[in-house]
Amino acid sequence: MKKSILYFLCLSFSISSIQAYAQENIGKQLPKVLSPEVAPNNATTFRLIAPDASKVALTGNWMQQTSASAPQVNMVKDNNGVWSVKQDSLGSDLYLYNFIIDGVRINDPLNVYQIRDVSNVFNYFITNGENAEYYKTKSVPHGSMIKQWYPSAINKAERRLTVYTPPGYEEKKEKYPVLYLLHGMGGDEDAWPTLGRVAQIMDNLIAAGKAKPMIVVMPNGHTSNSATPGSSEKGEYPIEFVTPDVGSGDMESNFGEIIKFVEKNYRVKKDKKNRAIAGLSMGGSHSLFISSYYPNTFDYIGLFSAAYRINDKVKRDVYDNFEQNLLKQKENGYQLYWIGMGKTDFLYKTGADFRKKLDDIGMKYTYRESEGGHTWSNWRDYLVEFAGELF
Repeated sequence: MKKSILYFLCLSFSISSIQAYAQENIGKQLPKVLSPEVAPNNATTFRLIAPDASKVALTGNWMQQTSASAPQVNMVKDNNGVWSVKQDSLGSDLYLYNFIIDGVRINDPLNVYQIRDVSNVFNYFITNGENAEYYKTKSVPHGSMIKQWYPSAINKAERRLTVYTPPGYEEKKEKYPVLYLLHGMGGDEDAWPTLGRVAQIMDNLIAAGKAKPMIVVMPNGHTSNSATPGSSEKGEYPIEFVTPDVGSGDMESNFGEIIKFVEKNYRVKKDKKNRAIAGLSMGGSHSLFISSYYPNTFDYIGLFSAAYRINDKVKRDVYDNFEQNLLKQKENGYQLYWIGMGKTDFLYKTGADFRKKLDDIGMKYTYRESEGGHTWSNWRDYLVEFAGELF
């Protein structure tokens, strides 16, 4: 009996020891301090435990950029060494932020939720109301997000794309329409799923009956990279904003291989009226050239803060024959040519010039002008609107 009790006590101690140390927490446990704290009216308080710091500031993407340095607001330290600041005027959105401690930019150690944007990593939080509700994971039927490798002639190897399949795809046998959704110059096949909140937006729109169930294909638009940083044969390489393939025409000229792969491996409807293509910035440039280069392929085209011809020194059919291709696209017809642009976007004039080109040839389009500039805040909203118009 004594041996049994001794064995039980030893076993209990061993289990509690494993529970205490298995999570690999290093250092002492931090006090219970919440950061960020979002109030029902979206006022948000940020906190940082840094008793030895001399100066702490908050920087966030809702602040106005007036110089090369990061916009910031100073935080105040209390008697316990906790720095804090409250932001009262935040709207409905997903926001990114960092702290600056004595000149060093860091992530919020109290907030485990982070997003990479190009080579920077930010903390994020989501406020309440309006379109921000589409960005949250709700108690609705969920689709799946798949990382899919496919054979490519571009680099004679495999490349990766991300595929969203709608709720119930695995159990059903029906075929679905497909949206090809393209990222910007600093992005990859992870950009729309993370910064763009595609799974959450599509799940919530479909559950509300505001969008048709569809498959969303998000390829890597940088043909010099086979996959997102850290997921390819290059390993953990330094991340570049402008890769050698930008403006080369490789993505546009070879887009047919993506369509072919998707239509062979996923249950999609293989006709024009069930295909859409859209993209932001560089991906908007890709979308307008791809949709005209394959002029009877897409019934729905979405240009979100779209760039135009990024490198006019490159000679490719997809670029050089654009005017003829565009006329052919008009002649073949389409259901929706949707353009979104922010009032302060640095590509605003590029967009205006392109719309004039469309006006000159009598090509109809829907134009949505929003507040703000070249931001994910706009692009997420554009996706909500555009997806609701599809199929």
